Amino acid sequence: VQLQASGGGLVQAGGSLRLSCTASGRTFRLYSMGWFRQAPGNEHEIVAAISRSDDRQYYADSVKGRFAISRDNAKNTVFLQMNSLKPEDTAVYYCAAGRTGMVLTTAVADYWGQGTLVTVSS
Repeated sequence: VQLQASGGGLVQAGGSLRLSCTASGRTFRLYSMGWFRQAPGNEHEIVAAISRSDDRQYYADSVKGRFAISRDNAKNTVFLQMNSLKPEDTAVYYCAAGRTGMVLTTAVADYWGQGTLVTVSS
């Protein structure tokens, strides 16, 4: 599975961005998906995750109520809608796919996208 992330950019605090991650192949529906981010000097942290069948979502406390994860299995794509962005959301965002359970940690991820930079100015 190859993952291609897009949608990052520069936005002012309070603004919105929508990230997309499109997977190759025909088995996208078999993977749970997650979005991670990595700020300079920090490790990867989970932002949001979604189950294979879209019946469960997980959000980090820092983004609850502001971010929303969704998926379109027909288009092999997972989305991350980010609203009310804050400067502390600045990071490289990565999508990840996992066959086993929810992708809540890097250890569970089997495949990674290339990352897309989100910069939030104050």
